[in-house]
Amino acid sequence: MSSNRREFITRAIGTAAGTAGALAAPGRVLGANDRIRFALIGAGSRGKEIFRAAMKVPNAEAAAVADVYTRRLDEVRAIVPGIQAHRDFRRVLDDKSIDAVLIATPQHQHVLNFVPAIQAGKDVYQEKTMAFNPGHAKRMRKAFQGSGRVVQIGMQMNSGEGIRKAKEWAGRMGTITVVQAHHFRNAPYGGWLRQIPPDCDAEHVDWPAFEGEAAAHPFDPQRYMNWRFFWDYSGGNVFENMVHQVGFWFEALHLGIPEAVTMTGANYLSPKMQVPDVMNVSMSLPEKVTFIWNSTFSNDYYGETQDYVFGTAGTLIHKETDEVIFQPQKEKQAAASAAPQSEYLDFTDRHMRNFFDCVRTRKEPNSPFEIGFRAAIACQMACASYRRQATVRWDPGTEEIV
Repeated sequence: MSSNRREFITRAIGTAAGTAGALAAPGRVLGANDRIRFALIGAGSRGKEIFRAAMKVPNAEAAAVADVYTRRLDEVRAIVPGIQAHRDFRRVLDDKSIDAVLIATPQHQHVLNFVPAIQAGKDVYQEKTMAFNPGHAKRMRKAFQGSGRVVQIGMQMNSGEGIRKAKEWAGRMGTITVVQAHHFRNAPYGGWLRQIPPDCDAEHVDWPAFEGEAAAHPFDPQRYMNWRFFWDYSGGNVFENMVHQVGFWFEALHLGIPEAVTMTGANYLSPKMQVPDVMNVSMSLPEKVTFIWNSTFSNDYYGETQDYVFGTAGTLIHKETDEVIFQPQKEKQAAASAAPQSEYLDFTDRHMRNFFDCVRTRKEPNSPFEIGFRAAIACQMACASYRRQATVRWDPGTEEIV
């Protein structure tokens, strides 16, 4: 481990220890008309998307941004001239006037940002997948429990009308035995491939901060810009998109952490990626439900969301338009199950408004920590199965994947 990387991790741990006494810090007490000051940690493409969504919320103020890459700071300054900008995210946490942070760093960094943010008394909008591995999930849970903080996990489908309708129809489904979900794209590398800017170098990127606790490598602009391609930082499309559908149905149907998961697949058309571009996941859930998810980057027949829930009394269909259709068992409606032709609806703006509403009211948001925890473990189990080439199980006693 290089000395500067060791220094970063030591400082991060020191920050967490130093703020442990503030674990239940109340932060500012907000009145109904008080402006909520927020900061962005991680200003890549998704980070800027949720940043803009937060800026649309009435009476919310963009106060600061933190990112390990100077280009990202400049990009946010172009959106909000004069905004406070830091390469070290802990400078954001030191600012007691900031009420909430939006965390959109690569997945392996989430625990390093989330735990100190909670301990500093900030409410958190945490992008998915919430946690990179079971150890990270448990560290995040330990920080969150008893903290009094509001946490919204960035699974924005849970703020659409579809989830309310799915919950209503679930009671008419009879005994549910199978959930079948799809995520299909016809896009090279899933649309994730990023070009390397000329200034993406060790001078402009804090590489030790980016690596965090991941395996050490010499600076590599491909690993930085295209981090989604590498197992050290990413769970591939399982962490990027399966998590949305898992979070949706786990919430709608009150499903628990899987007992066993098997994932198969391969990388057929994406040679720059370590993660697969075709995959099939089968999860056995404790509620005696099998959850099946499959995905490809070479065909868009099903679209971004085309899910089916099969019960003894009927079938529930959730389309990428967020439309929910209940088809009684005796009916045959081919049109209802046809592949959707409309564009996927994105509920990020609504999800962000829900987060800020809960910052004011202290109510539980639409995608609370617990649903993020369960969805993260399910996704982690899928990736573990694929990499081990074997079925994996969840040990509820040790809370480990075995």
